[in-house]
Amino acid sequence: MFTKGQLIFAAFFVVAFIILMVWSYRKDIKSHKMHYKNAGFKVGFWMILAIVIWSAIRIYSKS
Repeated sequence: MFTKGQLIFAAFFVVAFIILMVWSYRKDIKSHKMHYKNAGFKVGFWMILAIVIWSAIRIYSKS
């Protein structure tokens, strides 16, 4: 299915991508804490609210 060279390239690519993403996140962690304070709570609240509304629409549309 894949050649040995393709698998080696994919492995190096994945490892390099993960390393670069971790490095980038750690570099910006101070600005994330400053600009995205309480973002997890807000996103979680809106996701739960969307699920509740979606469920209510499904329940009331069946009857």
